Amino acid sequence: MGNRRRLPLELLVFVVGAATLGAEIAVARLIAPFFGDSTIVWANTIAVVLVALSIGYWFGGRMADRHPQLDGLCMLVLASAGLLAVVPIVAQPLLSLSVDAFDDVSVGGFAGSLFGVLALVSIPVLMLGAVSPWAIRLKLHSVEDSGETAGRMYAISTVGSLFGTFSAALLLIPLVGTQRTFLAYALALALVAALGLGRRWLAAPGAVALLLLVPAGTVKAADEGTVVHEAETTYQYARVVEYPDGRRQLELNEGQAIHSVWRRDTVLTGNYWDGYLTLPFSVGDRPPRKVAMLGVAGGTVARAYSKYFPDTIIDAVEIDGELFDIGRRWFGLEDRPQLRAHAEDARPFLRRTHERYDLIFLDTYRQPYIPFYLATKEFFELARERLVPGGAVIINVGHPAGSERLEQVLTATMGAAFPHVARDAVRRTNTLLIGSTVAPSPGRLRTAAQRLPSDLRPIARADADRLAPPLAGGTVYTDDRAPVEWLVDKSLLDYAEGDR
Repeated sequence: MGNRRRLPLELLVFVVGAATLGAEIAVARLIAPFFGDSTIVWANTIAVVLVALSIGYWFGGRMADRHPQLDGLCMLVLASAGLLAVVPIVAQPLLSLSVDAFDDVSVGGFAGSLFGVLALVSIPVLMLGAVSPWAIRLKLHSVEDSGETAGRMYAISTVGSLFGTFSAALLLIPLVGTQRTFLAYALALALVAALGLGRRWLAAPGAVALLLLVPAGTVKAADEGTVVHEAETTYQYARVVEYPDGRRQLELNEGQAIHSVWRRDTVLTGNYWDGYLTLPFSVGDRPPRKVAMLGVAGGTVARAYSKYFPDTIIDAVEIDGELFDIGRRWFGLEDRPQLRAHAEDARPFLRRTHERYDLIFLDTYRQPYIPFYLATKEFFELARERLVPGGAVIINVGHPAGSERLEQVLTATMGAAFPHVARDAVRRTNTLLIGSTVAPSPGRLRTAAQRLPSDLRPIARADADRLAPPLAGGTVYTDDRAPVEWLVDKSLLDYAEGDR
């Protein structure tokens, strides 16, 4: 026992604290490609970890009183290391089962992500939670120093948790990816447990280390087409899928929505992106001089503007700067003087800029996670301040077919900042909303269509035919209260019930 007692319990507690919070950060990252990173997903992650830790504390206290030996504690840590090591291996099939239900809109993001976190990390985190009370029991020499000992051990555990949080978020995930982040913490746990169990157990961390050689696979295979590029950026999982006809599509995270499209022989898409080219002519008679595009992805709209309106200055704003590189490589997004790329969040960009725009395009809403701060009255008031007289804001609202709740809320919220709001129901699942100080006019758009390039004329006429007054009945969202996650989940659940 002498050699095994050389393991400092402080080191064990520190490593366990780091692995616990590191695993929490990593599992949120792991499920983001399937369910996003909304506050609901984070709430599920934090709640599962807290419940698992609470049960672990209770379990660890009981085990410490019944088996106050280092061997048992180290075996528990080694078992938790093994479970953490297999998390990224079993994640794809488990999360696919969960997201398949979401694909069929039979559950919301809340239930799907809750199942994912429970299945992946609840048991290993519970086991890690048992370590601190067990280690305190082993460390105690007398009742007189119990308070000091417990305080010191919990302080060390908390410092370890801080280290795990920052090492996962700032170092491991960006440098080696989510899969190897889990394996790194599992390896650290296995090493410290083997130190306490003796040399014959060193094969255990060796086995975990071998898993580091396993290449990281795709998060989700393409149903058709070929994945020609994939990347885990600082913000999300991104992949480019190429189809037999040469078409390319950019998918982000769960792959439920297509964020950019490229075709070799045209910049038009036959989808809602084309409306950004023509709908502005419902409030103005000339091409815009300056546009802010908030949410560029691979640059579908920016590329189209460079062809049809090459003199328009575009401030392309995308929070994930790595998507600009993907756009240049795979989606024909060219560097040109009129295109100014900004790797920033949309609202802070608008707040700090001194520019004034003819148009502001917003295409940042993607279910089931919509940035609430881009769907509030205060945001639209800020956007209006950044417009020239007669300017307009155009947003893309994606929603389940037949569901109007999200559009109603955004209509009411835009209406609190703009005197005029109109809708263009481009598809069953996409509506373009336009907020402006000048009333959008179908007649003005039809007149302008005659002056547009020939391949834009039918698009402009179709937009004019669909342009309609806004929906009524929504609630105005504010920075203080914008429950957009619950709104989206309820829309999906209502759609599922009607589809059964």
